[in-house]
Amino acid sequence: MNFIRIVGILLIVAGTASLATGGFSYTKDSTVVKLGPLELTAKQKEEVNLPVWLGVGAIAVGGLMLLLGRKG
Repeated sequence: MNFIRIVGILLIVAGTASLATGGFSYTKDSTVVKLGPLELTAKQKEEVNLPVWLGVGAIAVGGLMLLLGRKG
């Protein structure tokens, strides 16, 4: 199995996961107030939405890479 086919498979898997989940979230710590030695922090949940065209494009490019990798 050559490099192009492996990258194609990874793109198809990543594109499928992107379409299935729609995005991901993470937690970020931020300082709200800092007054001398006293510091108040808050945890904020941030969401990143992945567009549908990104998942579809990754699947399409991965499929093309599989087809081209087969010929080479």
